[in-house]
Amino acid sequence: MHISRLQLVNYRNFERANVVFNKGVNTIIGENGSGKTNLFRALRLLLDDTLLRSAYRLDENDFHRGLGDWRGHWMIISLEFDEVSQDEAIQSLFLHGTGNIADGVISKATYNLIFRPKAAIRQSLADLTAGDTAGLIKARSKITIADYETIFTGKSPADFLDPATYKQLVGDFDAVEFPKELTNPAIGGIIPGMLSISREVCFTFVQALRDVVADFQNNRTNPLLTLLKSRSGEIDPQSFEPIGKLVKDLNDAIVDLPDVGTIRADIRETITDAAGGTYSPRSLSIRSGLPDEPDRLFQSLKLFVGESEEQHEGGIHELSLGGANLIYLTLKLLEFKYQKEKESFANFLVIEEPEAHIHTHIQKTLFDRLNFDATQIIYSTHSTHISEVSNVENINILGRHGGRCEVFQPSAGLDTGQIGNIQRYLDAVRSNLLFAKSVVLVEGDAEEILIPILVKKVFGLSLDELGISLINIRSTGFENVAVLFHDNRIRKRCAIITDLDRAFIDTTVDTLDDEEEAAAKKKALGSQVAGLRREAALKLLCDGNPWLTAHFADHTFEVDFVSAGNVDTIVSVLGDVYKDASTIAASKAELESSDIACFGTRVLTMARYAGKGWFAIILGRMITPETVIPDYILDAIFKVHVPVSVQTWASVLDYRLSLLANSQLHPDGDIAAMRVQIGRYRRGEIDFGGVRAEMLKAFPADGINTILASF
Repeated sequence: MHISRLQLVNYRNFERANVVFNKGVNTIIGENGSGKTNLFRALRLLLDDTLLRSAYRLDENDFHRGLGDWRGHWMIISLEFDEVSQDEAIQSLFLHGTGNIADGVISKATYNLIFRPKAAIRQSLADLTAGDTAGLIKARSKITIADYETIFTGKSPADFLDPATYKQLVGDFDAVEFPKELTNPAIGGIIPGMLSISREVCFTFVQALRDVVADFQNNRTNPLLTLLKSRSGEIDPQSFEPIGKLVKDLNDAIVDLPDVGTIRADIRETITDAAGGTYSPRSLSIRSGLPDEPDRLFQSLKLFVGESEEQHEGGIHELSLGGANLIYLTLKLLEFKYQKEKESFANFLVIEEPEAHIHTHIQKTLFDRLNFDATQIIYSTHSTHISEVSNVENINILGRHGGRCEVFQPSAGLDTGQIGNIQRYLDAVRSNLLFAKSVVLVEGDAEEILIPILVKKVFGLSLDELGISLINIRSTGFENVAVLFHDNRIRKRCAIITDLDRAFIDTTVDTLDDEEEAAAKKKALGSQVAGLRREAALKLLCDGNPWLTAHFADHTFEVDFVSAGNVDTIVSVLGDVYKDASTIAASKAELESSDIACFGTRVLTMARYAGKGWFAIILGRMITPETVIPDYILDAIFKVHVPVSVQTWASVLDYRLSLLANSQLHPDGDIAAMRVQIGRYRRGEIDFGGVRAEMLKAFPADGINTILASF
């Protein structure tokens, strides 16, 4: 038996979320604040029997904030199980507990936690006349969290994520129409506490924010103590009897030490002298507290570990963070093994960020080896090394959109071949796109190296600060990865940057051409044809897809970089590429030519001569804030980073002002006056058009104005 689906409605940062799980190992990926911890909390509310009963008493802070007024709304956490065992005892539990409404053998089952207003409140809402907005406001104003109840249900056929179903069960707050039937059968039958599923499954949760030393010092959270307690009850009393006698004899021997007797007598004498005989204790003794009962004696045991080459074993507090976390994980896994031995109906192991403080090689090994029989494992992770070895069909991606979190399944709707291509493509570098707010895909090393430098130098912000991951596909096979970004899969923006490879030399066939000229023309024509095909294919791929756009260099990155107005930047690195003075002089003349056939041929020759990647590294050292970013690259950046926030533009303008101030070419008063305008823009006193006009008026020669003009 395994979890096949988790539905969340109005729970914390989830307005409506559908999480799909498969048998075996499942991975949850998401940026900070995307809801991974809340998702695990929801699972625990239904399956973790170690949670305090008070945890089921939710409050107003658990409602999705996007509701505005939570009063009257419901929170729903719904689990669906698949492949329910045919064992008679299990079938009985689900037939009477959480099974779907169906005759015969149960193979799927639902189990729901519903936090809803009590019957009296539901009745008061049902009594409202349709459209009576004033009456609804009045009725809701009287509702408090004390008017809510938590129930567990099963046998529910409802799709709680369907807005129409929600209105049918809960009510339509806009139209002020609430169901007259206070308990709709569609929510399922209420399950009594004695049939709680959490008592019948093996569920182990390993939390992310681990303070290992503190956990080992706390009897409630000490994983070693949990293991020892689980084993102490299995000790044969007769076999432990000799140990108990030894402990008792040891306690007696300690008490009989002369120094202990002397101290006891001195304490009694001193307290009698201080407080008098009337108020002094009637008896006082010093005893050894070493326990002689099996469970208490086990609790006194401590774990010592040696992780250095000195063969020294120290306490947990002496270990490195990584070593301590690895030990903690090991003990929690052993705890799970012990629970699993009890032959529960199903086994669930949930681990939050297993990579915490652990070396990348250990991360991958942990993920690869944690594959217990008949166990469903669910991870959350920030590690690209773990995501690299994850099965893309078993991944859920969490993303933030405004004030709510959404869940995506990257393989949804793809065929086996497409999934296989993605699985092979997502190595530790490329799998970073699964974590990104938005993505730019490029085809080569030059773009991968130079685009981040250009953005940082010109805008003062890194791609990371803009929430953009730049992924080098190292080919033109963008379709294999770009299919991930779609309404049915990852609803995040992705821009493709590639070259059209249009020929910039005369490709007319001439019988007088020598062999080298003929070969160059043939290659240029072939590249141009391939570029046109690529353009058509990518435009077709992007057509009707709001998440995907394609952006093309007319020729190649290097040629279009020169065309954009960066001749001086290329000229400045001639000495790093060539050593011969005459070659440098001739190359300089060619680069400064207005003929694209001339400067285009030279810059590509330089790139091939140095190696495209190394040439990009050399060029990167010469990028300045005045370097011009080609339009097609700018277009791609601002297609994925939308909307551009006020804070982003204000930060860019502040950065440009700091550059202008450092140049000492402008009066301090002009700088200060522009800072005032930026402050007004931040506060909403002027709009983007207003601050753009002020920047152009104050510093018309600054290169940022050209970029601002396009927005």
